[in-house]
Amino acid sequence: MRERDTRELADGMRKAEVLTEALPWLHQMNGRTIVVKYGGSAMEDARLMRQVVGDLELLKLMGMRVVLVHGGGKAINALLARLGVQTRFVDGLRVTDDATMEAVQEVLVGKVNQQLVWALNEYGHNAVGISGVDGKTFKSEPVSPRLGRVGRIREVSPDLILSILDDGYIPVVASVGCGADGFYNVNADVAAGKVAEALHADKLVYLTDVDGLYRDARDATTLVSQMTLAEARELLSSGSLDGGMVPKLRSVVEAMERGAREVVILNGKTPHSLLVEMFTDAGIGTLFTQA
Repeated sequence: MRERDTRELADGMRKAEVLTEALPWLHQMNGRTIVVKYGGSAMEDARLMRQVVGDLELLKLMGMRVVLVHGGGKAINALLARLGVQTRFVDGLRVTDDATMEAVQEVLVGKVNQQLVWALNEYGHNAVGISGVDGKTFKSEPVSPRLGRVGRIREVSPDLILSILDDGYIPVVASVGCGADGFYNVNADVAAGKVAEALHADKLVYLTDVDGLYRDARDATTLVSQMTLAEARELLSSGSLDGGMVPKLRSVVEAMERGAREVVILNGKTPHSLLVEMFTDAGIGTLFTQA
């Protein structure tokens, strides 16, 4: 009996130490706006997804204004494969014809968005799902004729997102845009960066399925722990990055140039990576700073 009590006391003391370490970060981040982009394999694992949404709810309870922007590339690939539609990418962007666009809408708006909203609302009345079409949040235009209905966000109208935040909810935003001629498939990394710009977010977090930014995707020793905006610009212009990382790093640079204070790329498959980054001195992933 006494041995068990000793273990419980030690466990309680460790928890108290964690809370003590988090205290200055809690003071710093209370009332701040954080935009989280969620995607990759971390979103495909139901156990990991429940953990991530639990962490997001904890951030909300701690006084942060949380916006969740999501993609769903793997789910889109799976649907297209079932439909027999071939997938092609150019510079990390999915070539999107009309049939692919229908699949994108079905997956992102009809499935993934609602799954995330449901998971967040398991903790209470916490989330409202929208896409970039609602309220013309993502006013978009075509990137290139060769990419089909891949859209570039010309303007973010933040009014609907701000209204949802002001009402005490977490906006869950699917990366579909709209233009004069219909819907557009918008890269979720870019969309998250644009939302962070429009909201002047204090922090933009990319929860993905890699540990951070690698200078060489084939070499685990090239993981970057911290990088300035100037260094990120230089790396982006070097042409040495893996194709899938290009739009992510470009959105990092653009978001920081237009007002986001910090950006971090984290591995969403690492348990509670978001909380470790936000509330401990350790920090994980790749942190991008203004200087």
